Amino acid sequence: MKSLILSICLSLFFVSMLMPNVATAQLKKVLDKVTTATGGTVNPSPAEMAMGLKEALEKGTGQSIDRLNLENGFLGNPAIKLPFPEEAIQVERSLRKIGLGNLCDQLITSINRAAEDAVKEARPLFTQAIKDMTFKDVQGILLGSERAATDYLQRNTTDGLKVKFAPPIQASLQKVGATAHWETVMSRYNKIPLVKPVNTDLTAYVTDKALQGLFLEIAKEELALRKNITTRSSPLLQKVFGFADAQKN
Repeated sequence: MKSLILSICLSLFFVSMLMPNVATAQLKKVLDKVTTATGGTVNPSPAEMAMGLKEALEKGTGQSIDRLNLENGFLGNPAIKLPFPEEAIQVERSLRKIGLGNLCDQLITSINRAAEDAVKEARPLFTQAIKDMTFKDVQGILLGSERAATDYLQRNTTDGLKVKFAPPIQASLQKVGATAHWETVMSRYNKIPLVKPVNTDLTAYVTDKALQGLFLEIAKEELALRKNITTRSSPLLQKVFGFADAQKN
């Protein structure tokens, strides 16, 4: 019966593109009959499914961006805080051993500030990706895994985000002093006898880490929406995600 409901919804969604008035009326009649037969409540229409999911994604991505865009949004969150680049860990260890831990801390603070400053650039790309969702995307996300929405956004925005993030991150690295700190760190490190030079593209590193942190935060928002009904802040979200819950049970 559940698969029948979904098939009906999907079929009538496409019919509605050609005959909207007829399809909408027919959809309501069919769903009412199915609902009566199963003893349940009225299921959301395809349009409601799409609107509900888009509302949820706009809210979740917006909250994640706003949270990370604050001072210490990255630096104060151990799960996503940017550390020294992996290939430069030996640089950090060597400098701390010779009493230059403060210089290392300044660099870590500055690259996290750059990520916090640049993350707001993700908003328009997320907005466009959400607008571009098809009903097939909507259905797959609603009935998919616990991070299906996050995966959708990651697939459809990562390449664009890397391009979008690079200029502001580079500017932010300069503005917050990360570029100068990095040059100072590497200059001091390279003066240590017999060390192997390290070449790190700091802009690319901060961009990748900022994106990882952003999608991790979005995944947390998605999981909360799926698992905690109190996060469904509107009747539409309650109806759409309640329907999704019922299909999975």
